[in-house]
Amino acid sequence: MTARAADRARYDRATAHLDAPLAIVDLDAFDANADDLVRRAGGKPIRVASKSVRCRALLERVLAKDGFAGLMSFTLAESLWLARSGFDDVMLAYPSADKAGFAELTSDPKLASAVTVMIDDPAQLRLIDEARDGGREVVRVCLELDTSLKLLGGRVRVGARRSPLHSPAQVADMARVVARRPGFEVVGIMAYEGHIAGVGDSVAGRPLRSRAVRLMQAAARRELAERRAEVVRAVRAVAPGLEFVNGGGTGSVQFTAAEDCVTEIGAGSGLYVPRLFDNYTSFSGRPAALFAQPVVRRPGVGVVTVLGGGYPASGAAGPDRLPVPYLPEGLRYDPQEGPGEVQTPLMGSPADDLLLGDKVWFRHAKAGELCERFDTLHLVKGDAVTAAVPTYRGEGRTFL
Repeated sequence: MTARAADRARYDRATAHLDAPLAIVDLDAFDANADDLVRRAGGKPIRVASKSVRCRALLERVLAKDGFAGLMSFTLAESLWLARSGFDDVMLAYPSADKAGFAELTSDPKLASAVTVMIDDPAQLRLIDEARDGGREVVRVCLELDTSLKLLGGRVRVGARRSPLHSPAQVADMARVVARRPGFEVVGIMAYEGHIAGVGDSVAGRPLRSRAVRLMQAAARRELAERRAEVVRAVRAVAPGLEFVNGGGTGSVQFTAAEDCVTEIGAGSGLYVPRLFDNYTSFSGRPAALFAQPVVRRPGVGVVTVLGGGYPASGAAGPDRLPVPYLPEGLRYDPQEGPGEVQTPLMGSPADDLLLGDKVWFRHAKAGELCERFDTLHLVKGDAVTAAVPTYRGEGRTFL
C-alpha cells in the first residue's frame, strides 16, 4: 500500500460516520508542516497569515507553538474581530477603506494597541482621520514596500502590483508623512515577495520554464535583499522605534530569514500545503487540508460523478486554480466538463472500484479559500476525528 493509499484508508475510517461533502485537517501533517516552517525560519518568528487558515481554533493551535508570533490579517473587520477574540498582535496586510472599522479602531484602546494597519499612500491616512468620529487613539501603521523586480529601466516588471512604494526614498518619504501627522505611528515595514514565495520553480513537464523561474527568483532575491536593507535603514532614520520588518512567504522562508534586516517571516499556506505548493525545489510539505465529495452516479465504465466540487481558487484563471482529485490516486476531470458547481464527473480506472456514497478526496489549489466552502473542519489524528471546529464561515464571518 502506498503512503497515499494509507492516508485514504485512514481518512475513510476517521470519517466513516460522517456524510460528505466535508473538509478535514490532518493534525499530524499540520503540525509537521508547522515544525518545518520553524526550521526554515532559522530562529526568526513566523507571523501567521490568517487568510491561509481561516479557522480560529487552528490559529490558536499554531500560535501556541514555539517559533510563531502574531497574525497577518486580510480585512479590517477580521482584524478587529480577532483582536476582540483575544489575539493581541494583528497586522492587517492590506490597506482598507472600512470607515466604520476605523471609527471603532480609533475609539477603543485595546483594539488600537492590538491592530496595526497597512499604509502606502497619504490618502489612506486622510481616510482614517475622516472616519475617526471622535476617536483619538493612535493608529499603529505598517508601510508596505513594493518587492517587484524591475528590469530594462522599469519597462519589464516581475511581481504583484501592490504598493506604489518601491525605492528607499519613497518609503522613507511615506514614513515622514506619517510621522508628521498626529494620531499615527510607524511601527513596521512589510514586503511580500510573491514572485519568489508564491511561484513554484519546478513545474512538471516544463523544464525550460522551471529553469527560467529559478533564474528569475535568484536575481529577484539578490535585488530585493539589497533594496530592503536600504529601505529599513532609511525608515529607521525617520522612525527609530520601528518594531518589526516582515518579509517572506511559505515558498521563500529560508531565503528571507537569512536577511539581517528582516525581523519576522510571514507564512500561512505552508500549514495546509495546498496543491500550488507541490512545485518547489526548496521545500516539501504534507497535504494537511482536504475535502471529500460523495459519489452519486456511475455514468459508465471508468467514470463516476461526485456531488459539487467546483471550487476554483483566486488568481488568473487556469487549470492550476482548480482543486485536484487526490484520493484514490488516478482520477482526473473530464476535459469537456471540469469540476462543476453541482456535479463533477471523474474519469480513470479507480472509478470502477467506487460505490455510491464513497468519498473522493480533493486538494484545493490555495489554502484558506477552502474554508469559504465549509463551515466545519474535522480534525483528524491518526484514524479518528478528534474534534470538529468552525471555520470563519462556520462562525458567521464572511469577510470577503
